[in-house]
Amino acid sequence: MKPDLRLPGLLLCASLSLGALPAHAQETPPPEKDGLGLIEEGLGLLFKGLRNDMEPALKDMTDALDDLKPILSDLAAMIGDIRNYQAPEQLPNGDIILRRKPDAPPFSPPRPLAEGEIEL
Repeated sequence: MKPDLRLPGLLLCASLSLGALPAHAQETPPPEKDGLGLIEEGLGLLFKGLRNDMEPALKDMTDALDDLKPILSDLAAMIGDIRNYQAPEQLPNGDIILRRKPDAPPFSPPRPLAEGEIEL
């Protein structure tokens, strides 16, 4: 008597045909990012971290400049055009001097404000 090969053959054909179909729970993988997209994402994260790290220091610097604003404004009024001066020099005793250039126009100090007058 010959063995019946129909049933194993049918099972083999059925399993091969089902293997070619996608499973119901199978999802398509997300598209891979190209190299440029990864670099952009990395740089974005880097700059975000730098901004977060630098924010307190920039706030402190802004506060310090706000405190210096009146002093710098008075200094600018006394000096006038900075291009009329040479580079600052530090003397041996620690003093810092600003020499006027020889070809600079004569210095004329600003007119003092009259009583009750406001400079605009």
